[in-house]
Amino acid sequence: MNKPKLWTKSFISISLSNFFLFLTFYVLLVTLPIYAIQEFDSNASEAGLMTTVFLISAIISRPLAGQWLEKAGHRKVLLASLIIFAGASLLYFFPKTIIGFLAIRLLHGIGFGMATTAVGAIVADLIPISRRGEGMGYFIMSSNMAMVLGPFIGLTSMQQWGAKTLFIVSVVVAIGALITGLSVHVKRTEQAGLPVVHSAFSFKNLIEVSAIPIAIVGCFLAIVYSALLSFVSVFATEIHLTEVASLFFVVYAIVLLISRPFTGKWFDQYGPNVIVFPSIVLFAIGMFLLSQSSGAVTFLVSAGLIGLGWGTLFPTFQTIAIQDAAPRKRGLATATFLSIYDIGIALGSFVVGLAAANVNYSTLYFLCSFYILFGIVLYYFLHTRKQASSKEHQRSVELNNINS
Repeated sequence: MNKPKLWTKSFISISLSNFFLFLTFYVLLVTLPIYAIQEFDSNASEAGLMTTVFLISAIISRPLAGQWLEKAGHRKVLLASLIIFAGASLLYFFPKTIIGFLAIRLLHGIGFGMATTAVGAIVADLIPISRRGEGMGYFIMSSNMAMVLGPFIGLTSMQQWGAKTLFIVSVVVAIGALITGLSVHVKRTEQAGLPVVHSAFSFKNLIEVSAIPIAIVGCFLAIVYSALLSFVSVFATEIHLTEVASLFFVVYAIVLLISRPFTGKWFDQYGPNVIVFPSIVLFAIGMFLLSQSSGAVTFLVSAGLIGLGWGTLFPTFQTIAIQDAAPRKRGLATATFLSIYDIGIALGSFVVGLAAANVNYSTLYFLCSFYILFGIVLYYFLHTRKQASSKEHQRSVELNNINS
C-alpha cells in the first residue's frame, strides 16, 4: 500500500519559510545584545531586553493569531505576518536610541509570533495524518538547522563587516521567508469540508485547552534548553574548550538529521510514549555528561545525546498538541503550545542567569540533569495517564452502546 505523499511543493515551501523565519531570529538573537552594549553603551540588563521584549510580544500575539487563523484563513494570516516580519527587519537601520530599538523588537516579535503560529497550523494541515509524526519531525528540523547556522552567520557578519551588513543579512533572510511563504497553497476550511465557526472574541477563545497539558511539559523542559542556548558557549570558555564551542550545535544538528527518519516513523507506528520516555532519559544523560565535561570528546558526545533527546522531544510534543485538538482548532493549538513553550524559554534565561550567579555552570548542568528526569513524572500524569483514562472511557461507552 502506497503511503500518502509528504514532500509536496507546499510542504517544502512552508518548511523553507519556517527555516528563514528562525534563521532571522537566531542571527539577531546572539548579536543584538552585543550591538546594544557597543552602540548604545547599554548595561547587561538593558541588552537582555532585546530578547525579552521580542519574546514577550511573540507570546502575546500568538493566541490572537490563533483566533485570526480560524476567521481570516491560514494563508491571509501567514502573508500578513510575513510582511510585518520583513518590514520590521528593514527598520533596524534607523533607530538612534535603545528605546527606538526596543520598539522595533516589539513589532518584530509580533510578526514572528503570528508567522510561527500560522506556519505551524498550515503544516499540520499539509501533513497526511498517517505520517504526522514523521512530517512534523522533518518540519521542526528546519528551525533546528536555523539554530545551528543563525549564530554563526550573525556573529561572522557583525565581526567581519559590521552592524550594517548584519541588518542587510537579516532583511534578505526575512524576505526569503516571505517569498517561500507566497508559494504555499492551503485549502480553506470550507473546502476541507469543515464548518467555519465565527465565535465572539473572548479570552477563552484565545486558548486551546487540549494543548495545555503537553505544553506545560514542553515549558518545563524548555527551561533547561534555554540554559543551553544562553550559556553553553560561556561554559565552554570556562572549561577551556572555546575552540570547539561552535561545534556543539553542529553535532546536535547532525544527530538530528541521522535520527529524524526513524523517530518520526516510530511515533506514527507506536505512539508518542515509545519516543518520549527514552528521549527524556537521553536528554538527562546528555546534560549529565555536559556537566562532567573536561575535554572535547565528552563535550561533543553530550551535544549528540542532547540533540537526540531534546531534538526529538520538541517536535513530538508539538505533534501531540495538534493531534489532541479538533481540526479547525489546530492553529489555536499551535499558538497555545508555542506561547507556553516560549514562557519556559524566557523563564529559563532569567532563572538560570540568577542561578549561575551563585553556582558554577558545571554544577548547574549537573542539577539540570535530575530536573529533566522529573519530566517523566510530569509527562505521565499530564498526558499518558490522561490518555489511558480517555481511551478506557471511550471503550466503556462503546461497550454500553453495543449492549444496549
